[in-house]
Amino acid sequence: MEHADFVHLHLHSQYSLLDGAIRFEELFELAKKYQMPAVALTDHGNMFGVIEFYQKAIQHGIKPIVGCEVYVAPGSRHEKRAVSSEGPYHLTLLVKNRTGYFNLLKMVSLAHTEGFYYKPRVDRVILKECHEGLIALNGCL
Repeated sequence: MEHADFVHLHLHSQYSLLDGAIRFEELFELAKKYQMPAVALTDHGNMFGVIEFYQKAIQHGIKPIVGCEVYVAPGSRHEKRAVSSEGPYHLTLLVKNRTGYFNLLKMVSLAHTEGFYYKPRVDRVILKECHEGLIALNGCL
C-alpha cells in the first residue's frame, strides 16, 4: 500500500482538557482512511493518554509518535506569581527514542509537581537537563 505524504505531528486528544476532543478509535480510523503511516499525540501539559494511544496505534498498524505540548514558564518554574504580563508559552516536544521518552516523562512530571501555577509548567533549566532524545517544534505564536 502506498502511503500519503502527510503525518500529523501536533494533535490533541480527549486528554487535552478544553482543547481536544478526538478519541483514539476515531483518530486511527481516519488515519487509515487518509493513508497516514504515523500520527503524533501532543496533548497539552500531560501524557495521560500515551499508553492507550501507543497500544491502539499498533493495533491499527499506525506508527505512534509520542509527544507533549508543554507550557514553558517565562522565568523559573518555581516562581508562583506573575513575573511579567507574559504567560507560559507552548513548546511541542516529540520523542525520538527511549531516552527521549523517559526525559519527557520526567519533564512533564516535574511540571506538575514543581512547576504548577495555573498550568503545569517547565522552564529552561528542565529543558536543558532533559533535552536528549527529544525533537522540539514551535507551532504557536
